[in-house]
Amino acid sequence: MKKVELDCENCYAEFVNHLNDLRDLIQEGKSHGMDDNTRSNLVKLFEKTHDAALETIASYFRTQGKPPFSGSRDATVEAFHADLIDDGQGWLDMIICRIKYNPLYPGDYLGSLSENIAKKYIHFLEDFERNMGKNLDL
Repeated sequence: MKKVELDCENCYAEFVNHLNDLRDLIQEGKSHGMDDNTRSNLVKLFEKTHDAALETIASYFRTQGKPPFSGSRDATVEAFHADLIDDGQGWLDMIICRIKYNPLYPGDYLGSLSENIAKKYIHFLEDFERNMGKNLDL
């Protein structure tokens, strides 16, 4: 079955919902501490949020008649050039971290990835929320 393409506003709304859930989980982790289960949930929610951001970017450029991207790196570079994201290198680092993370091989990386999400990546996603909202006049 073919996936129904969401329009840009719906993609953005889905992204914002995931981002709000991510904020809540980060706040909960700061208040009550982060065990491995919380860290694992944080990573899963971060991945959903990041994927929703990338889908929003792709949808936004589709509405402008641009061809599909070959991957998340290309979408990120284009979004940086269009001022949808502020820190292009930070976003590329997020992509690399996602590639490196493999839940089949647990180790200290879960801790460092969850720490990066809570301290750095959340801010990149919040900046995207602000910039994309301006572009959509929301």
